[in-house]
Amino acid sequence: MTPPELSAALKNTEDGLVVSCHIQPNASRTAVSGMYGNELKVALKAPPVDGKANQELCRFFSETFQIPSGAVQLLSGHSSRKKRIFLRGLRAEHFLKEFAS
Repeated sequence: MTPPELSAALKNTEDGLVVSCHIQPNASRTAVSGMYGNELKVALKAPPVDGKANQELCRFFSETFQIPSGAVQLLSGHSSRKKRIFLRGLRAEHFLKEFAS
């Protein structure tokens, strides 16, 4: 993913970063797998049952950026493949360093 492609999924706010995601549950491993339109495509090892995929998504971003789990919040898409996640204290520049190629 190039920085301009990835930037389409990111929005800096006063308190952190909002990331638009497209989720692929029941994958063999949890990882960012590219872009899906203007959304970051994230494969999740967890199934979409009882909030397990949502928990896995939050855990993944918390561990990837070494931020507390309380700093990761699912804003929308609790029962959808399209999700918006908030990462408190993170900026788009930091996100780009991690995932842009």
